[in-house]
Amino acid sequence: MTDYFVLLKEPRLPWLDVEELKKRFLALSSDAHPDRVHGASEEVKAAANQRYAVLNAAYSCLRETKDRLLHLLELEQGCKPSDIQRIPPGTMDLFVEVGQLCRDVDAFLVERGKVTSPLVKVQFFEKGMEWTDKLQALQRTLDARRDELGAELSSMTPVFNIAPPSGNPQRASQLPLERLEQIYRILSYVARWSGQIQERVVHLSI
Repeated sequence: MTDYFVLLKEPRLPWLDVEELKKRFLALSSDAHPDRVHGASEEVKAAANQRYAVLNAAYSCLRETKDRLLHLLELEQGCKPSDIQRIPPGTMDLFVEVGQLCRDVDAFLVERGKVTSPLVKVQFFEKGMEWTDKLQALQRTLDARRDELGAELSSMTPVFNIAPPSGNPQRASQLPLERLEQIYRILSYVARWSGQIQERVVHLSI
């Protein structure tokens, strides 16, 4: 497996400064850009394209917290996290709230689709605005949860900095890998829920 942290010359940490990561990526990808070798042999151009593609994949992975955690866990554990479908601890209330609100909005959209009277359509428009407000409020709750987890990941930096180097058999026992798996699962669900919320916001606006 390619270590994207090494490829982009970043420390193997659960939290990275995304702006600094972007600067490093732009510098590295500029040197590897295929346009720099447009007059070279096909072999050289193929190698440049491959290098550029790998750098882009690395950047796309590390800039997203959820994807970065998955990559980090695979590097540290040698495999992907297991049991990622289980509802993570502390998120059941959100799971229930998102599910119920989405079902309520779906039912409203079905009823709105049956309306033909202009006067009733106005009433449904106003009610639709109320549902949109509720969805957006719930999205803010999810955003706040994501920010909390980001702060927790950032607080783990000292632990990673003093841990034994990669390859040392004692490294895994010194890292909070179980908690990282939990955070990864929570962020996966938050991303899914955010998608469900935004989908319904769009439908309400039509």
